Amino acid sequence: MARCAASCVSSAVVALLAGLVAATALADPPSQAPAHGWRKKHDPYYQGYSGKKWERDYGILEGRCDAKSLGETLGKSVGGSAGAKVGSGEVRDVAILAGEVLGEAIGRQVFKGYDIKDVAGTDRACLAQALELAKDGQRVAWTNPVSNARYQLRPQRAYQRDGRQCREFSLDIDSGGRRQATTRTACSTAAGAWEMRR
Repeated sequence: MARCAASCVSSAVVALLAGLVAATALADPPSQAPAHGWRKKHDPYYQGYSGKKWERDYGILEGRCDAKSLGETLGKSVGGSAGAKVGSGEVRDVAILAGEVLGEAIGRQVFKGYDIKDVAGTDRACLAQALELAKDGQRVAWTNPVSNARYQLRPQRAYQRDGRQCREFSLDIDSGGRRQATTRTACSTAAGAWEMRR
């Protein structure tokens, strides 16, 4: 009986230790780990600078904005006020994120001869999505599928101001051989939009 008790106790200790080793091996990966394997399957969202989680990155992490897909997601709703009333889920979030104030960074003079709603809505959405997901110093490029204007945005730094997440960025636009460059700052709003700081 004493022999069985000793054997049973040692078996229990071995089983307990094996369980601890297995539990350690099955632990979650660190939060900074890239999204493949476990993370891609169990936490597939992209965390934005504003705190929002996104199901899709629209190519931002690879240094491009899939303007066509983002424009299709955005649909015909352009601007923050229209976006707040459109759809639900990510479609609504993209529309709000595009924001009506970001048109100021793009400039209407680039789009003479085009319907500003078709053109600027897609570009605002790409600009806002890049501000939301791109890392500091990362170049994000896209071409507007309607106007063929080419854009290159590079967030330069992120910081907090008055409890809001802000990002300084440079934006280069090439439209029909005319080039325009600007450096601006945009801050996130409580509604999840990015608006230009004055």
